[in-house]
Amino acid sequence: MSMPTKTKILLVDDHPLVREWLTNLINDEPDFEVCGQAQNSREALGLIGTLQPRIVVVDISMEGASGLELIKDVKAVHPKVDLIVLSMHDETLYAERAMRAGAAGYIMKREATDKVLDAIRAVCRGESYFSNAVNARLAQKLVKGGGEQPTFIGSLSDRELEVFQLLGSGHSPRQISEIMRISFKTVHVYCARMKEKLNLASLSELNFHAIRWHESQLPR
Repeated sequence: MSMPTKTKILLVDDHPLVREWLTNLINDEPDFEVCGQAQNSREALGLIGTLQPRIVVVDISMEGASGLELIKDVKAVHPKVDLIVLSMHDETLYAERAMRAGAAGYIMKREATDKVLDAIRAVCRGESYFSNAVNARLAQKLVKGGGEQPTFIGSLSDRELEVFQLLGSGHSPRQISEIMRISFKTVHVYCARMKEKLNLASLSELNFHAIRWHESQLPR
């Protein structure tokens, strides 16, 4: 009697301990197996083509291209692969962006471990997995025909938001260019766009607003 085929899952996270925890959690299930691990988007894209996973569990913040950019790239090249975001970032900030990028689910890392497995099983059934709060907010927007006016954060592109977060956590534009693997000039283009949206005159003012916003996002 042949063994049932297990669902192959690829993990993408730049923290080895997170990948180890997820591997142990998932491999303990009789119908799942972690077929590979990647620490950044470049590695992940190579492994997806080789290993052909059914599901990719991906973090948002990584060196180089962000998890949101990876989701877009994967869906463009491998449309049948489903992606679930597992992130430290609050879902109110990123879940909707992840959904628009093509993710089938979003879980915060502080959530109970059962939710990781619940999300994988839901996605395997062809369902999406987002919290009740996110689903309610999206339904409200649909009813209101777009909802309220976007906030400053809501008006940022995915890459601008990434730069804003890094500024808020104390990184210089030069460091941001290295972390995101983009040119120093491109970082300044993003900063210029954000200054315009916030009606600010200088990078120091932008830094001040970014730091204040970053501090407001920290757990109380």
